[in-house]
Amino acid sequence: FKMCPGRVICKLLCSGEKEVDLAVQSAKAAFKIWSQMSGMERSRVLLEAARIIREQREEIATLETINNGKSIFEARVDIDISWQCLEYYAGLAGSLAGEHIQLPGGSFGYTRREPLGVCVGIGAWNYPFQIACWKSAPALACGNAMVFKPSPFTPVSVVRLAEIFTEAGVPKGLFNVVQGGAATGQFLCHHPDVAKISFTGSVPTGIKIMEMAAKGIKPITLELGGKSPLIIFSDCALENAVNGALMANFLTQGEVCCNGTRVFVERKILDVFTKEVVKRTQKIKVGDPLLEDTRMGALINRPHLDRVQGFIKQAKEQGAQVLCGGDLYVPDDPKLKNGYYMRPCVLGNCTDDMTCVKEEIFGPVMSILPFDTEEEVVERANNTKFGLAGGVFTRDIQKAHRVVAALKAGMCFINNYNISPVELPFGGYKASGFGRENGRAAIEYYSQLKTVCVEMGDVESVF
Repeated sequence: FKMCPGRVICKLLCSGEKEVDLAVQSAKAAFKIWSQMSGMERSRVLLEAARIIREQREEIATLETINNGKSIFEARVDIDISWQCLEYYAGLAGSLAGEHIQLPGGSFGYTRREPLGVCVGIGAWNYPFQIACWKSAPALACGNAMVFKPSPFTPVSVVRLAEIFTEAGVPKGLFNVVQGGAATGQFLCHHPDVAKISFTGSVPTGIKIMEMAAKGIKPITLELGGKSPLIIFSDCALENAVNGALMANFLTQGEVCCNGTRVFVERKILDVFTKEVVKRTQKIKVGDPLLEDTRMGALINRPHLDRVQGFIKQAKEQGAQVLCGGDLYVPDDPKLKNGYYMRPCVLGNCTDDMTCVKEEIFGPVMSILPFDTEEEVVERANNTKFGLAGGVFTRDIQKAHRVVAALKAGMCFINNYNISPVELPFGGYKASGFGRENGRAAIEYYSQLKTVCVEMGDVESVF
């Protein structure tokens, strides 16, 4: 494998209505077999898939780096989270059950937790392999089939996941991949044999998917954008808070939906915090993502790079100060000269009404905003249409819990950021979507309850 940013790696055909229908019918046939297997049988297959991913970690991580542009260092973490996700749901598969309820006179009722059928997963380009595992693991553990459409910008690594599931022993067609853009997604959402849709991506696309799903009364999970607050109190451990701010802004070139891009810093430590963040940001090594010491690779494509640069230009026009970075980066290696690289950017002198503070940039751009009181910062933190995540750095544990309780966000961090273990539910409030991925909570979104009422005596008729 060689990294060649700005060049075509491969070409794939978009799946049309016919191909989408074939994928759904194939999944439907596999579902009949898979849904009749016991939870323990499904568990063994998922564990085998996890084992294959773990064994092929380096190969898959390299594929993902070429697919997306993120550093190989990060890609390895993504692949580890992926196999851990499969292991976690393999562990739950054998324990999925309903409950028995005793009723008067020896009668009783019980519930059955049943799969939905053919589920659709539509992934984003920032975590292609990991998102596919986050969606497929709980779906398959519950007995469903899945048809997955990756982003057309990152179509490659999910195909490898489909091969791995087949190697692990799932029925043929249980996890199918279709390729394409909006049109392919529409065919999936409108298909009458699709039982559920799970989408990760932008708010505008999420709205369209919600409208399409409504026509078929299909349940959906939406994991959409964010403009999350990261609140740094003056009593924090400063070095830890700086580390957290870097983690909250610069993972995957800043292309992370839950990033804490509005960094609120208590005025007492504004100068010292800003100075340290700028110093650390300037040391981030940008370049060839396949090199071991690279910490920031290339952005996804030229239009997106131009969009991020546009946000920085607009921020300067609105009065923000570029404290470091924000400019294009051209690596020394001539093979990389056409890559979509930029230096990570820190913006100072920001105010809440600036576009860079209100809108999701989805690039390596941090906005620093001063605050004075806890009450003030909570109000400002919540003053957004989004509600995906939020973070707090403080040594005062009571204050930490008090603030996260007040934040209108689905995923909150105390003295860390962007740590998302598969055991914990992940999802947003408000325009950031609804439904949850990961944890036991995801089981609720990939299964349905059937209630059975059993009468042990004679029916008493009122007629």
